[in-house]
Amino acid sequence: MTLILLYLVVLVLVATVLFGVGSVLFGRGESLPPLPRATTATVLPASGVTGADVDALKFTQTLRGYKASEVDWVLDRLAGELDALRGELDAVRAAHSMADAASASDEHSA
Repeated sequence: MTLILLYLVVLVLVATVLFGVGSVLFGRGESLPPLPRATTATVLPASGVTGADVDALKFTQTLRGYKASEVDWVLDRLAGELDALRGELDAVRAAHSMADAASASDEHSA
C-alpha cells in the first residue's frame, strides 16, 4: 500500500514539473494577449457597414448566450446605419422627383 502511495506522489510531482516547464517554454498558446475586462473584440467600421462586416461579427459567449452589451451595441450601430441610408435614399428620391417635375413643367410651357 505504501509503495502505491509513493508511486502516486512521484507521478503527481513529475506531472507538476512537466506542466510547469511546458508553461514556461510554450506560454498559454495564445497569439495575442487576452482582452482586458469590460472590453470586446466585436468591431464594425465607423460608417459604410457592409454585409461582409456583419457576417464577420463575433460575440463573446456567456452562460446563457451572447454578451448582451455587445449585441445591443451592434444593433444600435446597425440601426443608425440603416437610418442614415434611408435618409440618403429619401433625399435622392426627393431630388429626382423635383427634377422630374421641373422637366415636365418645361415641356408643358414649351
